[in-house]
Amino acid sequence: MLGAQGEELAARFLEAAGMRIIERNWRCRYGELDLIARDREVTAFVEVKTRTGLGYGTPAESVTFTKQQRIRRLALTWLVEQEGSWRHIRFDVVGVLLRRGYRPVIEHLEGVF
Repeated sequence: MLGAQGEELAARFLEAAGMRIIERNWRCRYGELDLIARDREVTAFVEVKTRTGLGYGTPAESVTFTKQQRIRRLALTWLVEQEGSWRHIRFDVVGVLLRRGYRPVIEHLEGVF
């Protein structure tokens, strides 16, 4: 539930910033990509991390090197399945902090890995 809420908030945030969501929760046998979006000529693979506190660091800090490598492999799988050319891609992270009694805090980090 928490993850789904964070992903919905992240998608709305990105759309408000002018990005177009192409896919949500794209799955294959190797895993899942949270969001795939277009930002003008760039295809962005977006990992969304949602937390209710900062006890373990910021949401974005939880995207480890191992997780980054998995997302890259999943992105390649997605790209191979698509038609057309995908010359410009990037990997983004959206951190969503949901604390009871406070407004959500959303941080979009572009091209972070």
